[in-house]
Amino acid sequence: MTALRLVLLAVAVAGAVLRPYSLPSFVAPVVCSLIAIATGATTLHGAGHDLRPLVDPLAFLLAAIPLAVLLDRLGYFEELASTLAGRSRIVGGMWVLAAATVAVLNLDAAVVLLTPLYVRVANRKGLSPRFLGFQPVILALLASSFLPVSNLTNLIAVARYGVGPLSFFEHLGVPGLVACAVGFLCYRASASVADGRVLVSPPGMPSAAVLLSPAAGCPPTPQRSRKSALLIGSVVVALVLVGFVVGPSFGVSEWEIALAADVVLMAVVRQVPFRRIPWGTALVAAGLGVLAGAAVEGLPLAALFHGSGPVAELRIAAATAAGANVANNLPALLVALPFAGSAHGCALWPTLLGVNLGPSLLVTGSLASLLWAESMRNLGCPVHARQFFRVGLRVGLPATAAALAALLLLAPAFRC
Repeated sequence: MTALRLVLLAVAVAGAVLRPYSLPSFVAPVVCSLIAIATGATTLHGAGHDLRPLVDPLAFLLAAIPLAVLLDRLGYFEELASTLAGRSRIVGGMWVLAAATVAVLNLDAAVVLLTPLYVRVANRKGLSPRFLGFQPVILALLASSFLPVSNLTNLIAVARYGVGPLSFFEHLGVPGLVACAVGFLCYRASASVADGRVLVSPPGMPSAAVLLSPAAGCPPTPQRSRKSALLIGSVVVALVLVGFVVGPSFGVSEWEIALAADVVLMAVVRQVPFRRIPWGTALVAAGLGVLAGAAVEGLPLAALFHGSGPVAELRIAAATAAGANVANNLPALLVALPFAGSAHGCALWPTLLGVNLGPSLLVTGSLASLLWAESMRNLGCPVHARQFFRVGLRVGLPATAAALAALLLLAPAFRC
């Protein structure tokens, strides 16, 4: 039965990532979950038990992406980008904007909305659309550990272990800042705008000089500039951030705060973004949650998470990062999470660091990376898997290593 559970999980992950016959990504996870129940690999009671910790995180996902969409329709991101694009340090300013958006509004929402915006800004400024377009997906990994709302994996961990936003920032705030800083230095060093070495293109791809041209296949999309959007959007985002931090102390969930902000913005923009609610992504997460919960019963992973100290934390982070790259970070987290509360809770933080920052080498490593790759294709700026790997090797990997070093250095302060 263990073998069947692992096969079903593998088929579900492959189907969600590869989408054979152009099927929606949720088809394979949902079908495999139903097969698991029908064959006895899991039970309805077991499936319900595995889905229970996902209810609040998925509710937040369903509310957060419409929130980001409404801010976009308000003109908030466009106005922010226009302000940043008018300055000399455009690359650094856009980096900070992507990091803040990921941290406050969730990484999936960030890549969906910021990727087209960054491509437009790149064309206006004569930069490579692929160069600037990489920023949202890089920050979707490096900046996704600051708050519980930054990543679906964080919310799932909160639902299981009850850790709050202050604990997140205490344990992963400094490693996250280190990751973003080191990532930016590596990003600039490996892709200098000044000398035209934007990306190392594999055979068959345009040269770096061509990529620098505004006419490199990504036409700019003119947008109206609404100055009032900056004020209204900033007030809403500030209130939402305060709510995310203090709300749980008063029994108010993150998804309820996001939903309240949705209602306010829908009244302002007079639109209801029903079509942008990510039902498919929620079904992917639910299906993988059922399968991962069933598979973990037969996996001897307890030894991997046993012990404490720098060696144990390094082992945990490396293992979960490898698992996230190979099998996608969501199932990797769901498989590891039952064991992550060992060593007085210290295993939780390297686990989250591994699944959040680790999947930077393979584009299939996270749902956000897949959403980003699809956006870049739709914009006429396809990025080959080899390009993603090279950027991950030069930017994501050093940043992850630096973040892990910061986590290990800080561990004694938390008795880990």
